[in-house]
Amino acid sequence: MKIAICSGKGGTGKTTVATNLAVTASRAGRSVGYLDCDVEEPNGALFLKPRVTETRPVNVSIPKVDLDKCNGCGQCGKICQYSAIVPMEKDVLVFPELCHGCGGCWLVCPTGAITESHRQTGQLELGMAGNVHCVQGLLNIGEAMSPPVVAAVKNTAPNVDLLLIDSPPGTSCPVIESVRDSDFVLLVTEPTPFGLNDLKLAVEMVRALKLPFGVVINRADVGDGETKRYCQYQRIEVLAEIPDDRQVAEAYSRGEMACDVIPRYRDVYDNLLTELEKRITAHAR
Repeated sequence: MKIAICSGKGGTGKTTVATNLAVTASRAGRSVGYLDCDVEEPNGALFLKPRVTETRPVNVSIPKVDLDKCNGCGQCGKICQYSAIVPMEKDVLVFPELCHGCGGCWLVCPTGAITESHRQTGQLELGMAGNVHCVQGLLNIGEAMSPPVVAAVKNTAPNVDLLLIDSPPGTSCPVIESVRDSDFVLLVTEPTPFGLNDLKLAVEMVRALKLPFGVVINRADVGDGETKRYCQYQRIEVLAEIPDDRQVAEAYSRGEMACDVIPRYRDVYDNLLTELEKRITAHAR
C-alpha cells in the first residue's frame, strides 16, 4: 500500500500523523517505509530519529554549450519554455536554476553543440528507525525547484508492505509529484476557517488527480463545526478525529511521538490504519 499524507496548509499535524502511523504499523508486524518528501523543510527525522546509513546526491540535467560548434541557429531558445537557454549573437546564455532538464535543447541542436551536463540540487539520506525504512530528501539552500528531489525520494522507496509519503504542504507542483501514483491520499486538516479553506483546495487537487482520499481532523475539539459539515456535504469520509491534547503538544516539543508516550493514542492510530486498509481494499476492487 502506498499512502500519501497531505495538508492544504502547514501546521495541521501532517508529519505527526505520518510518523505515528509509521511506528504503529511497524510494531504491528508490517514492513514499513517512510518517505519525507517535504524536501524544503523535512522534519520527520526529528521524531523517528533514524540511523542514517547512506547519503546520495540528487542531480538534474542541464545543457552544456560548445560555442565552437554553435552556428547561431537559435533552435535551443525556441524550444525552451522556461528561458533557461538564450542564444545571443555571439554567445549562448544558460540559466541552470531555470532549467527543468527536459533535454529538448540538445535534441534539436543541429550541430551537436549542446550536450547534457549535471548539477546537484539536493541529497537523500537513507536509514532505519527501528523497523521503519526512512528516506529523507534535502533541497539545497537557494534552489527554486524541489520536484526533482521529491522524485528522487520516491524512486528510492523500499519494497515494503506499507509506504507512507509525508508530502509538502499546499497544492503546488511538489505536492502533486509526491502524491501521484498513490493508492490513497490522507488529508490532514484542522477545524478552523484557514484549515477549511486550504482543505477545499487539497480536495480539488486530489479529485483532479482522480485519487481516492479521506480526511483526518486534527485538534478536532477546537474551532467550529464547518469542516465536518463540509465533509458531510461533499460526502468525504472523516477517518479519524484527533483531539487537541496538551500532552501531545508537550511530547511534540520534546521530539517524541504520541503513540510512544500516551498509550491511548496507539489505539487511535491502530484504528486509522484499519480504516485506511478497508478503503484501499474496497477501491482496489
